[in-house]
Amino acid sequence: MRIVVADDYQNCVKDLKCFATISDHDVSVMVQPTKILSELVERFYQADVIVVVRERITIDEELLKQLPNLKLVALVGRNSKYIDFAACTRHGVGVTFGVSGSHIAPAECALALMLSARRNVVLEAARMKAGLFPITLSHRLSGSTLGIYGLGDIGELVAKGASGLGMHVLIWGRQGSLDRAKELGYQPAKSREDFFARSDVISLHIRYNKDTLGIVKQADLMMMKPTSLLINTARAELIERGALEAALNAGQPGFAAVDVYEDEPILDGNHPLLKMANVICLPHLGWADHDTFELYFGEAFEQVERFIKGEPLRLFNPEVVFKP
Repeated sequence: MRIVVADDYQNCVKDLKCFATISDHDVSVMVQPTKILSELVERFYQADVIVVVRERITIDEELLKQLPNLKLVALVGRNSKYIDFAACTRHGVGVTFGVSGSHIAPAECALALMLSARRNVVLEAARMKAGLFPITLSHRLSGSTLGIYGLGDIGELVAKGASGLGMHVLIWGRQGSLDRAKELGYQPAKSREDFFARSDVISLHIRYNKDTLGIVKQADLMMMKPTSLLINTARAELIERGALEAALNAGQPGFAAVDVYEDEPILDGNHPLLKMANVICLPHLGWADHDTFELYFGEAFEQVERFIKGEPLRLFNPEVVFKP
């Protein structure tokens, strides 16, 4: 069985324990990303199975019709907006999915960004290496207010961590988030305006879908304090395009720390946020720790193994008739 694992950005898949599940087969691992159709066809042309990470590759009619051997797409994660499931079904390609969720890694990333940005950790580490002096003055977390937009599983972990640091936790979001805030002893914001204006730090933990696309507007950000910090480890599309850059240039909020972008990965350093001294940028690694990778890739590889053995699969398109 010819298997291609696409977009192993960390170049670590073959070092995972779960890789043993498929290691006896003809496996190729692609590290460097590409979105060019001709290059994707070249990479996948011989493949019976491709393993893809959530939203890193578009699998549509144009690609599928040029992959005569492809029978299975094993998705690392629960879903992907870039896979055309109907087209996969037409071409006799099944698409499997994962069932687990890891909330700890992204919550830890949000907290790490908050600590790094408010206490000038990244800034001063770089300045010290460059021999710069004097030293900057940072902002204390204890006693300040963390605003969490969307109190789901990740938001709850971030709220718990912030509370442990002595922060006041303010919640905004749908009614479910506001009700949950009361249950957990956190304070629901009185209004959207109250939330953005009162928070010293805001962390976005909203689930991205068609209803939340661009839900955070430039006008919202412009209500934030000049000393405040906006953290986004969820999805870049939650903020209307260009709004964060414009608000930062206007000085409200004064700082940002982000792990997500509209078009990923950022390979050439050509993104406006990377050019701002008041922004910390990470390359969408909030979910990427050893435990999460073992869990997510392990589920995908298990589905590949079941496919090879002819066993039942978790399919997005259970009606598919596989290619012979």
